[in-house]
Amino acid sequence: MQSVTLNDTQAIAIGAGILGTGGGGSTYLNRLRLDNELRASGKSLPIIRADDVPDDALVCAVGGMGAPTVSNEKLQEGREIMRAVRAMEAHLRQPMHAIIIGEIGGGNALGPLVAALQLGLPAVDGDSMGRAFPELQMDTFMIYGVAPSPFALADTQGNIAIFPRIGSAKQAEDFARSLTIEMGGSAALVMPVMSGAELKRSIIRDTLSLAKRIGENVLDCRARSIEPAETIATLCKGRILFTGKITDVERRTVQGFARGQLKIAPFHKGKPPPVLTGGPRGVGSTQVLQIDFQNENLIARLGDDVLCAVPDLITIVSLDDGEAIGTESLRYGLRVAVLGMPAPKELKSPEALAVVGPRTFGYDIDFCPLPGDLL
Repeated sequence: MQSVTLNDTQAIAIGAGILGTGGGGSTYLNRLRLDNELRASGKSLPIIRADDVPDDALVCAVGGMGAPTVSNEKLQEGREIMRAVRAMEAHLRQPMHAIIIGEIGGGNALGPLVAALQLGLPAVDGDSMGRAFPELQMDTFMIYGVAPSPFALADTQGNIAIFPRIGSAKQAEDFARSLTIEMGGSAALVMPVMSGAELKRSIIRDTLSLAKRIGENVLDCRARSIEPAETIATLCKGRILFTGKITDVERRTVQGFARGQLKIAPFHKGKPPPVLTGGPRGVGSTQVLQIDFQNENLIARLGDDVLCAVPDLITIVSLDDGEAIGTESLRYGLRVAVLGMPAPKELKSPEALAVVGPRTFGYDIDFCPLPGDLL
């Protein structure tokens, strides 16, 4: 990609929702903001490749922090990220060269593009997750050695907090989560600030282009009246794990996260899908799929059998139009397909799995990856 125009936003929003694995916030709201900003500026947003950023340039990753259930109800003022970036530039006495998408999943893929337009800066084609994750330390910038500080948070009231120094990425998560709760459960985040050389070493490249490509394929399926799930799975080197109807959703907002689980009953009697771990396979007609989530979908199970687990992507899409369904929008009766897609290779190293693997989230299983890599 070389730019983002009004003609691109729908496809990017659809693709970002699918890569969001249930989290990342509302693509609908942030797409509206992006459309309005593009119209107001009368310009397209320049997109640059990570390798084109000078090694000594200063760049920063940005996004929203908080529970998706809160961000849907507590609307942003619209300039929170921009104000936080300006405050960081003033703190460091150095301008930013470009804006980085903190996570390509959900609305957090679009909010940084809005901020880049407001700041008059280009955005980089890539992010640090290739999906969405619930905690700050769960990205490739932190995993591969970029310092977590300084970082900044801003709320809708114009309040801005800058942390000049923090001991670790996990401490940054704990401090920022507490402050986000005090800010009403939703805040703008600038983290991390890094050099171009650090960016090139740790970013997952071309994920914005991937989101657009996914969205374009979904729109093509809609135009031809084709259910998009199989097309999405093939494009993302994944597979359909399950199809059925949502029969139960348990969701609560706890410590700044949307946590819970849902159950999906199959439509028809049939052969159970392939599994990644051992356990009784059961009978297709009686099996109910359970998915646990913490902002994002973490693990999909049939009884004791694991179909897919983090860091691989588990995405729930509407069977009718391929629109991703965020964890804040899950409800009884929706007809859905559950997609399993392999994570980017950067999330499957031993260093990464120590931070984003199943055991990090309390599941006593080894990571059994789906074949291939997302990118």
